[in-house]
Amino acid sequence: MAEDLAPYKQEFIEFMVASEVLTFGDFVTKSGRNTPYFVNTGRYRTGAQLSRLAGYYAQTITEQFGDRFDVLFGPAYKGIPLAVGIAMELARRGDRDIPFCFDRKQVKDHGEGGQLVGHQLTDGERVLIVEDVTTAGTSIRETVPKLRATARIELAGLIVSVDRMERGNGDQAALVEISETWSMPTCAIVTIEEVMQYLHRRDLGGRVVLPDEVYGRMVDYRREYGPRS
Repeated sequence: MAEDLAPYKQEFIEFMVASEVLTFGDFVTKSGRNTPYFVNTGRYRTGAQLSRLAGYYAQTITEQFGDRFDVLFGPAYKGIPLAVGIAMELARRGDRDIPFCFDRKQVKDHGEGGQLVGHQLTDGERVLIVEDVTTAGTSIRETVPKLRATARIELAGLIVSVDRMERGNGDQAALVEISETWSMPTCAIVTIEEVMQYLHRRDLGGRVVLPDEVYGRMVDYRREYGPRS
């Protein structure tokens, strides 16, 4: 039931809608799927929004990972402000002062050089990857080899804002597939199932955000692209 969702999850869903990050219509995902909804974290564009977003991530990270990580890594581009904001929020809360780093799209061959900016990874460090949304796991398959080429790190896990609960390259959900492929835990602030349950027929600011027709299209989409095992 929607009312069983933790209050911060409910707040986060409404926050995505108010920020126009979660929208409904006709879109194409990075993996080429035609989808009736889209989560575009590029629409967070103020300091206040980033601060709130980092807070939701920090709360989920604390609950799901505790102190079982040493470094935050944000893949370019959208992961960069996430890693910075979350590190600031964890420090502000007095939890831990966690180093962060992110990658360049192209290796820099002058100045300090290298592919990573920020904390320089060392052998044995446990790296927690922070992403916006994972549909088929494409970006993570590009990210992990970069990290392992830098140092003999351990993968502490992956956290995303919304789990779309879609198939990856096989029949399993992408986050499950990623978890098994790279032997690391994965989690999300909310799942699309939680989003659908909470928003269906709910009035927010004088309008129903997720009416029956759009809800039905999302059900059909999940039936087509959801996990088969």
